[in-house]
Amino acid sequence: MAPHGNRLLPLLLALLAAAASAPSSVSGDERAVVEVSGPPDGVVWVAQLSDLHFSVHHPERAYDFRRYVGPALAMVNPDLVFITGDLTDGKSKDLLTMKQNEVEWIEYRSTMKDIMERSKLPGRIFYDLRGNHDSFGVTTSGGDDDFYRKYSINTKLGRQGRVQSVTLENSGRKHLFVGFDSTMEIGLRGPTNLFGHPTDKQLIELDQSLSQWDTEFDKAPVTKITVGHFPLSFSALTESGKSIKDVFLKHLLSAYLCGHLHSRFGKNLKRYYHRTTQEPSLYEHYFQFNMHQGYTIQSAKENCSEEAAHIEEFWEWEMGDWRRRRTMRILAIDDGYVSFTDIDFSLGSKSIIIVPTFPLDSRFMQRRSAPRDFKCHVKGASTFDTVRALVFSRQEIVSVSVKIYDSRPGNLEVVFDTEMKRVSANESRGDMYLAPWNWRAFADPSPNRYWLQIEVMDITGDTSVSQLRPFSVNGLFAKVCWTWKEFFVMGIQWASVYHLALRCALALIFVVLLVPRALIVLFKDQSGYTYLRANGSQWTLLKYLVGGFIWLFVELSRTILVWSLLWVYIIYLLVFPWLFGHPLTLDSGLAYMTYRGWTLKRSNEAFHAGSPDVMVIVLPHLCFVVLPTIVILAAMAAERTAFREHYFSQSGKKKDDHFQKSRRQVERDSLWSGRWIRKILIVLCLVVLWKHWKRSCEGLCNEPSAPFSSIFLLCTSAHSIFCLQNLVHLTVSNPCSDHHAIL
Repeated sequence: MAPHGNRLLPLLLALLAAAASAPSSVSGDERAVVEVSGPPDGVVWVAQLSDLHFSVHHPERAYDFRRYVGPALAMVNPDLVFITGDLTDGKSKDLLTMKQNEVEWIEYRSTMKDIMERSKLPGRIFYDLRGNHDSFGVTTSGGDDDFYRKYSINTKLGRQGRVQSVTLENSGRKHLFVGFDSTMEIGLRGPTNLFGHPTDKQLIELDQSLSQWDTEFDKAPVTKITVGHFPLSFSALTESGKSIKDVFLKHLLSAYLCGHLHSRFGKNLKRYYHRTTQEPSLYEHYFQFNMHQGYTIQSAKENCSEEAAHIEEFWEWEMGDWRRRRTMRILAIDDGYVSFTDIDFSLGSKSIIIVPTFPLDSRFMQRRSAPRDFKCHVKGASTFDTVRALVFSRQEIVSVSVKIYDSRPGNLEVVFDTEMKRVSANESRGDMYLAPWNWRAFADPSPNRYWLQIEVMDITGDTSVSQLRPFSVNGLFAKVCWTWKEFFVMGIQWASVYHLALRCALALIFVVLLVPRALIVLFKDQSGYTYLRANGSQWTLLKYLVGGFIWLFVELSRTILVWSLLWVYIIYLLVFPWLFGHPLTLDSGLAYMTYRGWTLKRSNEAFHAGSPDVMVIVLPHLCFVVLPTIVILAAMAAERTAFREHYFSQSGKKKDDHFQKSRRQVERDSLWSGRWIRKILIVLCLVVLWKHWKRSCEGLCNEPSAPFSSIFLLCTSAHSIFCLQNLVHLTVSNPCSDHHAIL
C-alpha cells in the first residue's frame, strides 16, 4: 500500500492546489470540455462572425445571414461558432438615437434559430458575445432593457458570466477558447460608448480561465485562443490600471479574435504583441507604427532548450464585419499551428471553401512556433513533410492541387505543382488533403520569396483557388505596413492617448493665448507688425513663417475684449459641464458630461462613466472648433492691423489724425482695396460656427430622445453668440481708429 500511497499523494496535493487556486468568488467563469472525435486527427476548426448589426431599417442583413451563413456552416461543420459582438444595431434610421430595440433582438433570435436548423449544428457550439451596440441605453445588467439577457444564445444555454471557456480535446491535444465580455456595466448611449471597459474582477476570471490546464500532472499541449468584441486599441485600463494585454502575454496566447472596427478601415487590422527583455520606450505605451514593430529576427544559433520556447507573445486578429462586408472567418488549428481564412459573401454564396493549414502564412504566424521548430524540430520532421489544407465543398471533390510560386525572378514562376491526396477515413468531420514535399528546398532568408496556392475542382466543374499567401519554412516573418487608417485604429492605444492628447490640446491653447500677451508686456511695440516685418532681406522663409504666426496671436491679444472672452470660454470648458442630458434613457435622471466623462449617480453616490469614450466629443471640439476659431479670430485681428498700417503708409496720415474722405480713393489704388483676406476669414469662421451649430441642433431638433438636453443647446448658443460677437467686433471696427488697438 505504501507505494500506491506515494504515487497518489502528489496527485492529491495537485488537485487540492488547483481547487484552492479557483476561489468561489469567480463564479462568472463558466468552463466546458468537449471531446472532438473523428478524423482528421490533431485538427480542429471554428467559425467566427462579428458585427452583424441586425436592424429594422436594414432587413437585408438578416436576410443575407440566413441565405449564406446557414449553408456555409453546414458545409464547414465547425467545432465551435463565435459571434463576437454587435449582434443588433440599436440605432434609429437617421443614426441619431442609440438605444435597444426589442424588434431587432427578436429578429436576431429567429435568425439564429433558423441558422441552427439549416446547418444542423447543435446550439451548444454557438457562443454570442455582447458588443457596445448591444449595451446602448442598458441601465442595469439583467434589467428590462437588457435584451441580450433575454434573447442571446449564451443566456438561453445558461451562460450568465462575463467569462466563458470551452476546451476542445482531440488526439491528446487541448485547444482552449476563452470568450469575455468587456462592455460597460452601465451602457451609455452613443456616441460615448465606444471602448471596452474590463474590470479587475474580470481580469482575475480571465487569468484563471487561461490557466485552468497549467498543472504539473497534465502535460498535454494546449493552444490558447481568446475571443472578444473590442480590439486592445479600444480597450480601457481597469480601475487599478491593469491591461488585458498583460494577461494575454502571461499565458502565451496564440491569438485574440475580435471585431468592432469593421473592414472600412482596412484589411490588415492585425497586430503582433510580445514582451521584450528591455524596458519599452515611452512612445510604445501610446502607439505602434507597424504590425510587427519591435520584433527582432532570431539569430542563426537558435536556443533549443525548453525555456527558450516560452516567449511571451500573441496575435490580435480583427475580422471584417457582416454589416457591410458580409465576412465570415474559418480558423483552424493543425498540430498547434494556427491559421485562418476570411470568406467574403458580398458577391454571393460559396460552393468551395479552402483553408490551408501548413505551411503558415509568413505574415501572421507565431514567432515561437516558427524559427525554433525549423531549427530544433520540436514537433518532428513529419509535421514539415506535407503541405496540408482543409477543403469544404457542397459537391464531390474531383481534384485538389498545390502550387508554389517563386517570386525572385520578378514575377511569379511555378516551381512546385502536385496533386494533393485526401486523408481517407470513415465518418470524417472534414476533408484534409496532403501533399508530400521537400520542405528543405524552400528554406530561404527571404520570408516572402515563395507563395502558396491551393486549387480545387468539384464534380460539376466548379473551380476555386485559395488566396496567394507567402510562407517561410525558416520561421521568418514577412513585414506588412499599415495604411494610415489601419494605423489610426490599430496602432494607437486610444485609452492612453486620450489624456495625453487632451493635455497637449489644452497646452497649445494656453500657449497661443498666454505667450503673445507676455510678449506685449515684455517687449511692447517690438512685438508688433512693424517690428516683425522689418529687414525683409535678412529674413529667411522660416523666420517669416514663425514671425508671422506669432504676430497673428500678438494682434489677437491686443484686442482685449476678444482675448478675454476666449479665456472665459476655455475656463468654462475646464471647470463647468460641457453637456447636460440623459445618457442612459429619457426616464433616467439628468446627468452632465465633462472632459472626465459623464457624472452619474448610483445609491446617492456620484461616479464617472464613459472615460475615455467622451474623447469622441472632447477632442474634435477642441481640435476642430475651438482651435480653428482662435486661429481665424487671430488672423482677422492681424489683417485689421496690417490694413490699418497699410492705409496710413499710403495716405501719409498719422495714427492720431482724424479719419477723412480720402480713404476710399486710397483703397481703390491699393492691393488691399477688396480686402479679400478678411472676406475669406469671415467665411471660414462662419463655416466653423455653422458646422458646430448644425451638429448640436441635429442631436436635439431631429430626435428629442438624443442624449442632449436643451441646456446643452443653451451652452452651444452661448459659444456661438460669443464667437459671433468677436467676429462682429473685428469686422465692423474702424481699422483707422486708434481706439481699437488697445494695449
